Amino acid sequence: MRMRMRVRAMGWLLPVAALIAGLPATAHAASVASAAPPASAGPAPSIGSKNFTESLILADLLQLEAQRFGLTLVHRRAMGGSAILWQALLAGSIDAYPEYTGTLRAQLLPGLAPAATDSAGQAELRRALARAGVLMGPPLGFEDRYALAVPAAIAQRLHLATLSDLRAHPELRYALSNEFMDRADGWPGLRRVYGLAPRSVRGLDHSLAYRALREGAADVVDVYTTDAEIAAQNLTVLKDDRHFFPRYDAVWLYRRDAAARWPALSAAIDALAGRISVQSMQRLNAAVQLQHRDDRDVAAAFYATLGPAGRAAPAMRGADGGPGSGAQLLARTREHLLLVGISLALAIAIGLPLGVLGAQLPALGRPLLALSAVLQTIPSLALLVFMIPLFGIGARPAIAALFLYSLLPIVRNTLTGLASIPAPLVLSAAALGLPRHVRLLRVELPLAARTIIAGISTAAVINVGTATLGALIGAGGYGEPILTGIRLDDVGLILRGAVPAAVLALLVMGAFQLLERAVTPRGLREFREP
Repeated sequence: MRMRMRVRAMGWLLPVAALIAGLPATAHAASVASAAPPASAGPAPSIGSKNFTESLILADLLQLEAQRFGLTLVHRRAMGGSAILWQALLAGSIDAYPEYTGTLRAQLLPGLAPAATDSAGQAELRRALARAGVLMGPPLGFEDRYALAVPAAIAQRLHLATLSDLRAHPELRYALSNEFMDRADGWPGLRRVYGLAPRSVRGLDHSLAYRALREGAADVVDVYTTDAEIAAQNLTVLKDDRHFFPRYDAVWLYRRDAAARWPALSAAIDALAGRISVQSMQRLNAAVQLQHRDDRDVAAAFYATLGPAGRAAPAMRGADGGPGSGAQLLARTREHLLLVGISLALAIAIGLPLGVLGAQLPALGRPLLALSAVLQTIPSLALLVFMIPLFGIGARPAIAALFLYSLLPIVRNTLTGLASIPAPLVLSAAALGLPRHVRLLRVELPLAARTIIAGISTAAVINVGTATLGALIGAGGYGEPILTGIRLDDVGLILRGAVPAAVLALLVMGAFQLLERAVTPRGLREFREP
């Protein structure tokens, strides 16, 4: 119901949707699809993963198991949180992703009894999913639930063993993951059930919370019970003595129509049932998060140990090489330029005429500026999520969001540039008998060119930076190494995305400065320049 309401509320975006709908899929998906030989002709099913190590590894393992059944899966990596993946699954943008039963009950399918873990409760959960056209695979063999943890030294000093013990210490500083802060099975419910009222609570990325603990900037964090950092940082996991958290058995969710189209997908999901223990998952997470190994290599090594004994893991690498290779940098650059270039071209094609129209009709110009300004106030990640029902997952929703963010500087500067032309110049052109369109093209737009190009340049630079968030929904680009680096607390990986993005922004600014000189009439250039 909420998805249908969003689509209706954004009906004014349909002209842009028609343009973006015909765009080719991002090159990122194509590079991932090349990770294994195709099993058959036609499109391959796509699977998604959340933006944390464990979800990536589970998706890697399913890719490997599917290859054994002769099926190639496209892995859309690190797409964000549960809400994004669930919405993408319902929209058909992905065909499967790994989830946890507690998340299903408390967040995605509200109304189900959170503690119902018996066979009747499982049947109820499967029926609720079936109504949405979704199937649930068997448990993978481990539970990864939420918990709160504190450094062992603080636990010993304050005698903290249970979540109830936190109530007596409101002075402790909480650093909680952004998703946990908003989930029904997260902080809002936990605070209410345990009567917690800490003085300092802030949200941040899950991986950064551990860094905050190391640096002494936080005392309490939310953890996944399979996190490698729990042992590495000597943390004490506080007992859920009021049984607030439900069970979080790891399972695969997949679309019913995908199961009918690719029976091997169901077979691969069933084949992984019960084969990953809690201890194994902890070791896999540690190999990626603490040893900084690539999750695909870690998954392949583990997969080779699964029965039948001696089975070799199929190759996982695509044609873009390793994480730091020049070929991968080139691929990320192509993806980023695709996002920025197409969104900026659409914004120019629509924003420039709107700005001209607003300058000719001041009564229309003010509402146009107000609407463009309102679009800028929408958080970029929220805008990306809003685009998913319209465009699915990948480059298209990212391009749509970037297009909307580009409108304000282009519309505003076009309006400002045309309105600031001295009146005598406009009157002189009219007195010469020049037709209206000739005055616009030959007099007014050249005089306003500097201001207009400055707006386009600003939009382009904003796009270069904001496009890094596109990696959250499978759009690729420089955001992919940045998000991976944040997840792994690896500054080197972050710089592999941040530095090229900064260089690209500088190149874009320089290019528009040259363009400004080229289109500004020489006499006007000499008049304005010292």
